[in-house]
Amino acid sequence: MSFFTQVIAVSWLNLRTISQRLGSSAVAVIGIAGVVIVLVAVLSMAQGFFAAMTAAGAPDRALVFRTGADDEMTSGFSGPEADIIKQAPGLRHEGNEVLAAAELFVLIDLPKISTGTPANVPMRGVEPSSFPVREEARLIEGRMLRFGTNEVVAGRAATRQYQGLKVGSEIKAGQTTWRVVGVFESRGSVAETELWCDVHFLQGAYRRGNTYQSVHARLESPASFTQFKDWLTSNPQLKVSVKPEVEYYMTQSQTLTRLIRTVGFSIASLMGIGAVFGAILTMYTAVSTRTREIATLRALGFNTVSVLISVLAESFGLAAIGGVLGGLIAYFGFNGFETSTMNWQTFSQVAFAFAVTPRLLAQGLGYALVMGVIGGLLPALRAARLPIASALREL
Repeated sequence: MSFFTQVIAVSWLNLRTISQRLGSSAVAVIGIAGVVIVLVAVLSMAQGFFAAMTAAGAPDRALVFRTGADDEMTSGFSGPEADIIKQAPGLRHEGNEVLAAAELFVLIDLPKISTGTPANVPMRGVEPSSFPVREEARLIEGRMLRFGTNEVVAGRAATRQYQGLKVGSEIKAGQTTWRVVGVFESRGSVAETELWCDVHFLQGAYRRGNTYQSVHARLESPASFTQFKDWLTSNPQLKVSVKPEVEYYMTQSQTLTRLIRTVGFSIASLMGIGAVFGAILTMYTAVSTRTREIATLRALGFNTVSVLISVLAESFGLAAIGGVLGGLIAYFGFNGFETSTMNWQTFSQVAFAFAVTPRLLAQGLGYALVMGVIGGLLPALRAARLPIASALREL
């Protein structure tokens, strides 16, 4: 019998007899599945937050801040400076309207629906041109706000996370009572966490005068960014920095996603140690109950390598079952689950949905298989070194 035939025969025999050791096998499967569930669930949180942030960016859009500012909260410039920015070359026009909007960004307190605790919800003062600049934003309920009034439209994610944002509701912020007149969506991006209102009305409510914090610009094409940036940064009337929108939101997401992934892998590593010990005990039990069977196979001419691989194959199979089971539970239990967390760059809440992607499921399965191989290695070595004579005496 060839080496490969021996390996296939013994491995198949091991896998067929798993049902005879259901109790001990279930311990390993459940342990590995639990690790995969935790790993995939935590990483899907980071993936969902990253997706919400990066979905807000477009390659043909740019953001303008005051020089030295990393985000809107630390930026600021006057109305005349905003007007100069809108004159820069490279901006897209629709008729006589330039697609650039000077905006204001503040944080308001709203209680969470789930806990009732207050949260920093972003309210954005926008101009009529803000909507064609963000072409993906569209109204899904109610109507558009009327500029020059205290009306707001709320992002879809915000209405699901915070109280008082149903169409027709009123909220108190600054020195104004605001009336919610519509709900919009924006491809699941971070913009859906915000409330949008008239920028001039917001300036008055928070005594900001004729000041803004950013200009959101839509360019003629992604290639126009360099021309747009060079004109602004070389203009002696301005002290501004210009960033591609995609790059800005990707940078905003890095701190939290890195933290979540670090925590996720740390927890999974600690749990994985326990799962590996469970797999080791399971496979030692399997080897001890099959001592005479293994000795008989050795006496019939099966070599030690085929026995070692057969034990590893059983451990690998159990790990695969646990990995698939954990991945399925994580997908159906967490994918699309909506929550919110703090964006530590702006100290504002970001609502997002967990995203269990095929890549995360593959990572979870790969981690499970590694645990299975490690957990089966020592028992496999013991089985391969089993003394034939002493084992046959038990027959």
